[in-house]
Amino acid sequence: MMETSIESRLQQVKARVTAAAERAGRQADKITLLPATKQQNVATLRAVLNSGLNHFGENRVQEALPKVAALPPSVKWDFIGGLQTNKARQVVGVFDLIHSVDSLKLAAEINKRAAQHGMHQKILLEINVGGESGKHGIAPPDACALLMEVNALDHVEVHGLMTVPPFRENLEDVRPFFRQLRELRDRLEQQEGFGLPVLSMGMTHDFEIAIEEGATIVRVGTAIFGARQ
Repeated sequence: MMETSIESRLQQVKARVTAAAERAGRQADKITLLPATKQQNVATLRAVLNSGLNHFGENRVQEALPKVAALPPSVKWDFIGGLQTNKARQVVGVFDLIHSVDSLKLAAEINKRAAQHGMHQKILLEINVGGESGKHGIAPPDACALLMEVNALDHVEVHGLMTVPPFRENLEDVRPFFRQLRELRDRLEQQEGFGLPVLSMGMTHDFEIAIEEGATIVRVGTAIFGARQ
């Protein structure tokens, strides 16, 4: 029953992704639907695997590692939650992409751990587009300086930007925050002369607006798994 329910929800979300992409004149296959697996058990994730998705996003290191170990090595994992510097060693080399880098200190620790693994760790810079004091992320005006500092590190690769915008009941009130992130990305590309192709933005409540504004990754939990108990 669980698998049928997950499969049904997943198909509905995929259809919404496709429709949003079409409205924006974009190709749906250029958008990654990333199930946000916080508080979901391995059995539930296997149901998602059976429905054809094998790329997950986790918020917490301690919750993620047992799931990573239990599922096939072909599964791809992104780290999407706030990351403390002292947890970087547990994340580097396990997660394909770290979405939530918001300081040079954290980037330097990731770089150190990646060097120990003999690898390059892909990351996104997290931007606090709403200026909310309770959220992670750097202020948009500080993004260029941080990008330049992080780019000087040998074992870290910045692939784009991520944000969690302020919650707004009216979805049109969220749109300017997503647009702000896209426009910031465009300015950084122009200033720095290299691509930042990834925009990780949009969750269950607002992912369609995010796609219309240029999201390449949407982090969706509740719409796929149902409300958490």
